[in-house]
Amino acid sequence: MIGMKTGRLVTDAEQIMARKYSRGASKDVKSAMHRRKKGTLRSGRSGKKVKSRKQAIAIGLSEARKKGKKVPKKKTGRKKTGRKKKRA
Repeated sequence: MIGMKTGRLVTDAEQIMARKYSRGASKDVKSAMHRRKKGTLRSGRSGKKVKSRKQAIAIGLSEARKKGKKVPKKKTGRKKTGRKKKRA
């Protein structure tokens, strides 16, 4: 099946599912990754140079969120409610 907007071949799964992140948000992440590779990406509070790939992605998504682009909400840390194992 050919996509309406892009004109490329699209699978059924792609057509049904909506995008999780907007194209603009992925551009912001891409730019953050380039800045990381160049060595100019710095973390917010401490101002230290970012070396981690995951941290660069997080900064890119955070910038996109501030600009109002379509990015899912930040996942907050949840407390685990683990059950204690019974000892015999």
